Amino acid sequence: MALLRGLFWIVLFVFFTFCFVVLFEYGTHDFVTGFQKEFERVKSFAMQAGKPPAKPKK
Repeated sequence: MALLRGLFWIVLFVFFTFCFVVLFEYGTHDFVTGFQKEFERVKSFAMQAGKPPAKPKK
């Protein structure tokens, strides 16, 4: 149960940190579109990081 609670707090911390960065970067007037842009950026970074590295051609 403690592991689940710890995982919850880590996920909550990451979410609010992400929201703070978006708020700092885009402000309150453009928060929703900024959130979507940054979420797509993070998602594409995670997809790219999950791929195995390409083998160099000889």
